[in-house]
Amino acid sequence: TNASAAPAVSSTRAVAQRHGLPTARVLLTAGAAEAFVLLARALPVRRPLVVHPQFTEPEAALRDAGHEVRRVLLREEEGFRLDPAAVPEDADLVVVGNPTNPTSVLHPADTLARLARPGRTLVVDEAFLDAVPGEREALAGRTDVPGLVVLRSLTKTWGLAGLRIGYVLADPVTVAALERAQPLWPVSTPALAAAEACMTRRALAEAADAARRVARDRAHLLAGLAEFEEVTTVEAAEGPFVLVRIEGADVVRERLRTLGFAARRGDTFPGLGPQWLRLAVRDRVTTNRFLQALDQALVMAGR
Repeated sequence: TNASAAPAVSSTRAVAQRHGLPTARVLLTAGAAEAFVLLARALPVRRPLVVHPQFTEPEAALRDAGHEVRRVLLREEEGFRLDPAAVPEDADLVVVGNPTNPTSVLHPADTLARLARPGRTLVVDEAFLDAVPGEREALAGRTDVPGLVVLRSLTKTWGLAGLRIGYVLADPVTVAALERAQPLWPVSTPALAAAEACMTRRALAEAADAARRVARDRAHLLAGLAEFEEVTTVEAAEGPFVLVRIEGADVVRERLRTLGFAARRGDTFPGLGPQWLRLAVRDRVTTNRFLQALDQALVMAGR
């Protein structure tokens, strides 16, 4: 037997047990990014649609696979919330993030489930959902939503970006189709070991504690940002980051960098312009230093 097979089987079983699913519904991948590529290449998709603004990799993977991709752009005036009626009936693959990167909006599970249709694959990217206390609005583990594919990443909460480990939860036929498109041994043995370690009861308790800490730290960041007249925040933030709008944000971002803080630019996300920045939630001490730097940057930028 191949030496890599045993850890893969063991890790798959651990993920399946964590979500109360049979192993045939689980596929381990080299991060969520590989899953987007597999979905784009392995499924018989004709009319894919991506709900934006969100992580740009799924659309890039679909385009690289030769698909024309339609977009539904959520609007600031509506709090970047999703109305299922905005998604055309003929879309046979729909991709949506929850909570969405970069808006940090957590869509109700029932709203997302209403997107399911016969003949449609509904892809919900839950890469940041373990940062939500109690994993509210999770669809992972649900088997009653037809065509549902849930993607999870283990690299966010645990800071394992270099290890490349994530997984797909879907019906066994979809899992088998994706697995056929995978290269042999796509996930390294260290990544498999990490996956199994992240599924233990102790690890899940630690992740739950971290999610509660993120919620407290995010509240502190939002309270600090509310002091700035120049800053408009997407108030419904539920993830480990916050989306803000500042006129002249590109200049402010450069100033922040000189003061030692990197803010993620928003203009690379479809539906957002240069006035948007995504801010990571950090501990209170770091946040207080950041808020002082933001005050300085706004003064320097003449805001």
